[in-house]
Amino acid sequence: MSTEPNRLSDPDTLPLIRDELDLLGELVSLTEQRIIELGCGNARLARALVLRHAGSELVGLEVDSVQHQKNLSVPQERLLFMAASAEAVPFPRQSFDGAMMLKSLHHVPIPAMDAALAEIARVLRPGGWFYVSEPIYGGALNEIVRLYNDEGVVRAAAQSALDRALAAGRDWEAVGERHFAQEAQFADWNDFAQRMLFPTFADHQITPAIEARVKAAFDPHCGPDGARFVRPMHVRLLRRKR
Repeated sequence: MSTEPNRLSDPDTLPLIRDELDLLGELVSLTEQRIIELGCGNARLARALVLRHAGSELVGLEVDSVQHQKNLSVPQERLLFMAASAEAVPFPRQSFDGAMMLKSLHHVPIPAMDAALAEIARVLRPGGWFYVSEPIYGGALNEIVRLYNDEGVVRAAAQSALDRALAAGRDWEAVGERHFAQEAQFADWNDFAQRMLFPTFADHQITPAIEARVKAAFDPHCGPDGARFVRPMHVRLLRRKR
């Protein structure tokens, strides 16, 4: 069972990790690995991974068609982008050595979370690793975002889905978990609004009144150098049973 707190009041107490690829590399071997990322977004970590680990290759799945087209527009050796979801992975059994979800499991529809975890187990080789990094429901940034997009329910559901998958005892075993802090920086209000209020992958139904309320909460955090937040994160590492 996860020890994930429902809220974390002081993320400043957590160790700050600026590059999550460093943490991933501490926990699993990234040499000569075939990896799949479910919900790869802009693929920042995926691109860095294949550059740093020359023997590895990675497949990035994304459901956001706008972001997927952006990813395809910047091809990279040993990096394949596909339009697909975690609930229906377009690969045969035991195709990958490792899998990762970075702030994406809670975006899977709640009724489909169990199916997504079963799909990931299906395409991993026995002994393969599964790295799940999820934001904790706490901190100053979360207090702003929850004004228009309260993720308390979906984040808890993601942890519960992992708990169920482990409790079933069929596919997964727990290897470890880590809590850390991650920086989130915004140049100004317009940068925040573009990235957080109006992302291409979701319609938050932002009205002028909601936008004004969010801006009023954001402005005290923004100075001449922009706004810097510390986002608390929770990693759970699972292994595919042999």
